[in-house]
Amino acid sequence: MERIWLKQYPPGVPADIDPTQYASLVDLLEESFAKYAERKAFICMDKSISYRDLDQMSLALGAYLQSLGLSRGARVAIMLPNVLQYPVATAAVLRAGYAVVNVNPLYTPRELEHQLKDSGAEAIIVLENFAHTVQQVYGKTAVKHVIMASMGDMLGFKGMIVNLVVRRVKKMVPAYSIPHAVAFNEAVSAGRHKPFSKPRLSPDDVAFLQYTGGTTGVSKGATLLHRNIVANVLQNDAWLQPALTQPPHVEQLLIVCALPLYHIFALTACYLLAVRAGGCNLLIPNPRDIPGFIKELAKYQVNSFPAVNTLYNGLMHHPDFKKLDFSKLKISNGGGMAVQRPVAEQWKSVTGCSIAEGYGLSETSPTLTCNTATTAEFTGSIGVPVPSTYISIRDDDGKEVSLGQPGEICAKGPQVMSGYWNRPEETAKVMTADGYFRTGDIGVMDEKGFIKIVDRKKDMILVSGFNVYPNEVEEVIASHPGVLECAVVGIPDAKSGEAVKAYVVRRDQNLTAEDIVKFCHGQLTNYKIPKHIEFRTDLPKTNVGKILRRALRDEKKAAAA
Repeated sequence: MERIWLKQYPPGVPADIDPTQYASLVDLLEESFAKYAERKAFICMDKSISYRDLDQMSLALGAYLQSLGLSRGARVAIMLPNVLQYPVATAAVLRAGYAVVNVNPLYTPRELEHQLKDSGAEAIIVLENFAHTVQQVYGKTAVKHVIMASMGDMLGFKGMIVNLVVRRVKKMVPAYSIPHAVAFNEAVSAGRHKPFSKPRLSPDDVAFLQYTGGTTGVSKGATLLHRNIVANVLQNDAWLQPALTQPPHVEQLLIVCALPLYHIFALTACYLLAVRAGGCNLLIPNPRDIPGFIKELAKYQVNSFPAVNTLYNGLMHHPDFKKLDFSKLKISNGGGMAVQRPVAEQWKSVTGCSIAEGYGLSETSPTLTCNTATTAEFTGSIGVPVPSTYISIRDDDGKEVSLGQPGEICAKGPQVMSGYWNRPEETAKVMTADGYFRTGDIGVMDEKGFIKIVDRKKDMILVSGFNVYPNEVEEVIASHPGVLECAVVGIPDAKSGEAVKAYVVRRDQNLTAEDIVKFCHGQLTNYKIPKHIEFRTDLPKTNVGKILRRALRDEKKAAAA
């Protein structure tokens, strides 16, 4: 395949990167720990830790994990928001020779139980705010070791005040009881006195299990090897260099990390990319608190701002946003969901920095394509393939379509996962005979190599950058005794890009929308709960009785037109 997109690369961006320069992600991390020891690595709630701190604390926690007797390659779940313990925990797990299972802290017990069982995680590091969820599934999984973190663990004297407010004033820590749970700080302290055995990691060892859904509604673990993550970090690093070397000069790259680190976008584009570049992450534990977020931004001159459309939009609607100083902002990356042109144009007018939209998936570590970081204007496309990446637009028979014609976006590159964890049949469904990953998204490539997404082949709904799979929501709604049948689709939403809508046929005619929402609250994370519910006497079906979601979506399109 001719890579027609290479002509769009800015000077200095290579056609290919060499992921073999590191045997593992740990080698990359440890190189930066030593090289940038005196620099700040992360800032959270006014407290910073240096690369030396991150090195020493993760090594100690890694030694503690090894003392638990976990076997090589064991899976360790991390259920933390954007707090200082997250980078320490992930580096510790990887350095000890284990694999990280990233868990959304807002998961319900049902969702958490599935992920822990499926991954076979033997230990979990969790913020105490969410310990009550772990407690409800603890005895049903392979987890035998629980390390309990608190918001104030790494904040020094201020941490005592933070913990008091979180626990007693705001009452954000529901009661829990987990036998033999060990406090995070105690685990780190104990690990400083334990031997550490440096494992010999290879590029093909598992680094992360990133859980994502599918057309079946069953959440699957995308198996990301050390070489996959290393490759994507190097790809992103190479892609951003032209912007980083442009004036104004900055001593150290400061990245805003408001996206959740358990999500692959922030994991790679914030945490790992910053470590590679010797940069610093400004951690925002709760980006939904827009006033608090803006107060944090006012303290710093940030250089890189990865975000989703809803976050950009939410910030700009706050009256204090225009008071911020963005004179040192070099890069604004949009991903996770489509960036809307009005939002991009307003962001450029306020900050002076264009949003470079990109595209990727959990299965691809995530970046596949991106607009150039030095782009002067918002393009409305997802850009061109990044170095060492091949994109092929194909029809339903797997044949490449002509330029300008729509087809499924298929990708090949060193960042593509090795497969779904313990699901060879599911892996086979998404891989072509010639080694391309089928994304499930429909796109068009123009004569310059720029790609636009025009449709989604899968039924997946994208709410503020988070995947929602209709089957999972339908399964929960259908289990309500008052529901006869249901279908779930995504509809346009000005705030979140898409919103979940449920079409329900009642079994009990007294059933209300409020009843369904209340029922879902105990089993689904908030962003998966239907925002709109419409009752019907029947639902469109195929001649074999399969509900036609597409027909419901088409109805909405026709009504809107």
